[in-house]
Amino acid sequence: MSTAALGATALASPPVFAQGQRPPAAPPYQRGYDNQRIADLGDGRFLNPLMAGDHPDPTILKDGRDYYMTFSTFDSYPGLVIWHSRDLVNWTPRTAALTRNIGSVWAPELTKHNGRYYLYIPTKNPTTNWVIWADKIEGPWSDPVDLKLTDHIDPGHAVGEDGSRWLFLSGGDRIRLAPDGLSTVGKVEHVYDPWRYPDTWDVEGFSPEGPKVMRHGQYFYMIAAVGGTAGPPTGHMVIAARSKSINGPWENHPGNPIVRTTSLDEKWWSRGHATLVEGPDGSWWSVYHGYENGFWTLGRQTLLDPVEWTADGWFRMKGGDLSQPIAKPKGGTPVRHGQKLSDDFATLAYGTKWNFFRPGPDERKRARVEGGALLLDAKGKAPSDGAPLLLIAGDTGYRFECDIEIAPGGTAGLILFYDDKLYCGLGFDEKRFVTHQYGIERGRPGNPNGRRMRMRVVNDRHIVSYHTSTDNGRTWARFDRGMEVSGYHHNVRGGFLMLRPGLYSAGQGTAKFRDFRFEAL
Repeated sequence: MSTAALGATALASPPVFAQGQRPPAAPPYQRGYDNQRIADLGDGRFLNPLMAGDHPDPTILKDGRDYYMTFSTFDSYPGLVIWHSRDLVNWTPRTAALTRNIGSVWAPELTKHNGRYYLYIPTKNPTTNWVIWADKIEGPWSDPVDLKLTDHIDPGHAVGEDGSRWLFLSGGDRIRLAPDGLSTVGKVEHVYDPWRYPDTWDVEGFSPEGPKVMRHGQYFYMIAAVGGTAGPPTGHMVIAARSKSINGPWENHPGNPIVRTTSLDEKWWSRGHATLVEGPDGSWWSVYHGYENGFWTLGRQTLLDPVEWTADGWFRMKGGDLSQPIAKPKGGTPVRHGQKLSDDFATLAYGTKWNFFRPGPDERKRARVEGGALLLDAKGKAPSDGAPLLLIAGDTGYRFECDIEIAPGGTAGLILFYDDKLYCGLGFDEKRFVTHQYGIERGRPGNPNGRRMRMRVVNDRHIVSYHTSTDNGRTWARFDRGMEVSGYHHNVRGGFLMLRPGLYSAGQGTAKFRDFRFEAL
């Protein structure tokens, strides 16, 4: 590595702390719905994460005074929840754009062109790329159109100096879009050889991905990720290149990588997959994702980093390791951040809050609300084959509880769910409890409570306990089985997911869930 490159990297990288040394303590988070942590500190500053919990691969759109953002939603449906903001810091969910299961959704791209909104969506199982569109952000969104791009992920939409439309793809490739954006023209072509890190660095793999292309001044800028998404915390990183034409040639940023975790003492690990966006006051910012140190179980959380344009026409990130408060962008109007996870089931927030895992075509028919209860028809024998109904929780500690009533022959309960092979929780049928550990059913002690009880799960920084009540929560009995779940994450299981609280109904009949309460600790 050259001396110049070393100097540039030192300028752009966060400070490296000696072993055992920590950055100064940040102030406590402010709290929102259900005591959930929120970024806005209420004093003109914010503290990352911008979006707590699993909100990976953020794609952001500035649309006049409004901002819209969505994320990879993988096997959760309805998917691609679109969030809205007017200040870049506070966000509220608006709608779920994707309602039909088309596969595991990775790294989408939200854009607007000639007054129409588009979402470009790569999937696995099947491996291809899709597009949906809408004339209004809240929908209705179109049925997915298969673009038949089967060898690439992470599409990034761009418009050339001549008005041509393109999708930039993983690996430094691109393909032209038809003028309506609903089909491709010609073949995939290789246009960029991504910057490569020294081979002495600890990474997961080269994996050039996540290209986001924007025009600013006289240049097109391409921001991408290399180094792998998870694995070693120092692997995932942000790089950039620029060109005066959409057709290249592309010149690498002299400060690459412009974001990278360099110390195990940092709060945010594996930072990458960035997009630049202009703030309401004309300042510039970047959204990207990272894992919280010690909490891979929360998935990749969205981070907000201030950007400075430099005299040479490049830019740099100014937020350091993002462990400290940062001044908010000015000029915007905040909405109330987040949403209640507690639920009285007067209505069903299907998609914006509750999502099925890997649902079948008619899964929506299983869930309905009636008389202040969620009625969930049974499916399968356990959470592994029963498409549980799940939430995203973004705190390091929380508890959730619910009144549960089962039908004869039914089994239901509360779970912490990573995927169909890795979960834990507690359920019951008419005669026995069923304990879920490591994605399997481990025991069936006797159930003296019959077909109705209130159940609580506590996940206090990976220490999980279960509690039951037969008097509507006035008194609780601790269940004699606990768990430690710090290993329920991608680097153990794969899949890029998070550990999510949820409900399941299996066996026969219909389970009734009432008065769901969530509280961050």
